[in-house]
Amino acid sequence: MPRVSLVLSSLIALVLTGCVARAPAPESAPVPPEVTGTAGTEPKAPLLPSTLFPGEANELVGWRCTPAQALVTAATPQELRLWSAHGAWRLDPAVVASGSRYQQGELSVWNRGDEALVEDPRGRLECRREVTHEALTRADHPGVMFHGRGNEPGWSVSLANDVPKLTLSLDYGQRQVTLPYRVTTLDNGGGRVVLASGQAARPFTLRIEAKACFDDMSGHPWPARVTLELNGRQLQGCGQGIAP
Repeated sequence: MPRVSLVLSSLIALVLTGCVARAPAPESAPVPPEVTGTAGTEPKAPLLPSTLFPGEANELVGWRCTPAQALVTAATPQELRLWSAHGAWRLDPAVVASGSRYQQGELSVWNRGDEALVEDPRGRLECRREVTHEALTRADHPGVMFHGRGNEPGWSVSLANDVPKLTLSLDYGQRQVTLPYRVTTLDNGGGRVVLASGQAARPFTLRIEAKACFDDMSGHPWPARVTLELNGRQLQGCGQGIAP
C-alpha cells in the first residue's frame, strides 16, 4: 500500500470536518540558475517538484474510499507516496503484525491486500484497491522528464529532460510541434508548475499540479493533473514525472 498516511489525514479532515489541513510537503528541488541560460549557452530544463514523480515505485495504484474519496499511491519498502484531490504527501513505514502499516503522527494507514483502513482522531476511511498500472519510465519515454496526456481529442505533452522545450501531439497525433517554454510559476512546496510559450507567435499555457488524477477513458491513476490552454481551448489530462 503506497504512502497513504499523510494525504489521508487531510482527506479525513475534509470528509469529516469539511476542512483540509495541509501537511508538510516533501522536499522538492528549486529552479536552477541555468534555467534562464547565460550568454552563449543554451538554457537548461528546470527541476520539477518531486511530488510529480512516483519515486522508485514501479506501479501506481488507484483507491476508492468510503466516505467517498479517490486516492493514488506509489509504494516501496522505504516510503509511501500518496496523492489526493488536494495535494501530495510522503509517509514512512511502521511496524505491524500483518499487512503493511504507515504512520504520521496520530494518523495511521493499515493495508491488507486490496483493502486499507485509514484512521486518525477524527475518524476513518475504508479504502479498496480499484486499479493498478505501471509507472512510466525513461525506457518508455527516452529524453523525457514529464509526460502528460488527455482524451477527446487525444493529445499528449512531453517535456525534454535537458532543455526547456516540450513536444505537443494534438488531434490524435495528426499534429505535432516542438516549442520552447518559460517557467512562470514553480511552487515546489505545493507541487505546482505553470509553463508558457517561449514564442509570442505560438502562445500556450501548461499547468501541472501534484494531485490524484484518473484517466477519463482507461481509469488509470496518475500523480499529476495537467491543463493545456491552446488556441482558445482548454484540454484536461493526467501525467507523471519520469526519473532518469
